[in-house]
Amino acid sequence: MSSSPEQHIASLAEAFAAPLVLQLGGGEVSARRLALLSAVAEAGSISGAARKVGMTYKAAWDAIEAMNNLAGQPLVQSQHGGKHGGGARLTPLGERILATQRRLERALGAVLEQFRGEDGGLETMGESLSMLRSLYMKTSARNALRGTVEEVRHGAVNSEVTLRLQGEDCLHVIVTKESAQALGLGPGKAATAIIKASWVILAAADEGVRVSARNRLCGTVKRVQEGAVNAEVVLELPGGNTLAAIITEASLEDLGFKVGDRACALIKASHIILAVDD
Repeated sequence: MSSSPEQHIASLAEAFAAPLVLQLGGGEVSARRLALLSAVAEAGSISGAARKVGMTYKAAWDAIEAMNNLAGQPLVQSQHGGKHGGGARLTPLGERILATQRRLERALGAVLEQFRGEDGGLETMGESLSMLRSLYMKTSARNALRGTVEEVRHGAVNSEVTLRLQGEDCLHVIVTKESAQALGLGPGKAATAIIKASWVILAAADEGVRVSARNRLCGTVKRVQEGAVNAEVVLELPGGNTLAAIITEASLEDLGFKVGDRACALIKASHIILAVDD
């Protein structure tokens, strides 16, 4: 039996997720939060909606409160109490937003249909758009390195995440267990490591000193920008990533780094912030 156009579009949506967001009050509502609205409409409760989209109950409440604040008026109304913790429903505004989202998804499905079989199909297109979205990310941190989660080891409070960067460079990151679960971190998940330049410690590549920092990334000095007090040193890693470090002018003089020298960046696992496409 051949599939209907609606079923075909649904299959496309499962194979490819576009970075579609909604602007409310100057802030972005992500695709995952839009999915939470849909889940509230279907489940009739916050707890049921949270389970449906894979959020914790607290994360779902935080997301709903954030959306209500961004919209300037409630998108979801809840009623506390009762055997199962009360119910929830969309307000008329929430229903209009959800209806608009579904119309956009149908339109998106029609657009995606045009790309089937062209230049690698939807998989290649999805990779390109995911990368494009990461390029729009704004952060005050000097370093933002894109990678793929290779392993997650959970402890009682914290989790250690191994992030594989391009060129086989690797970062070990410590986050709270709650954060790891909220971000949906697991093998194969794309993530961005955010590292302030002032958190990066530099050492000569030939130094055999043992340090407690979990990460040691060695490369070649690509650029040195001197200042009155501090200097910025940019390393080029074997995989092609660049990593900037801010050190004092006195340290630069002691280390004697020049363009082309080998150097290593030392980074504590707890000094790395992880971000994912929501």
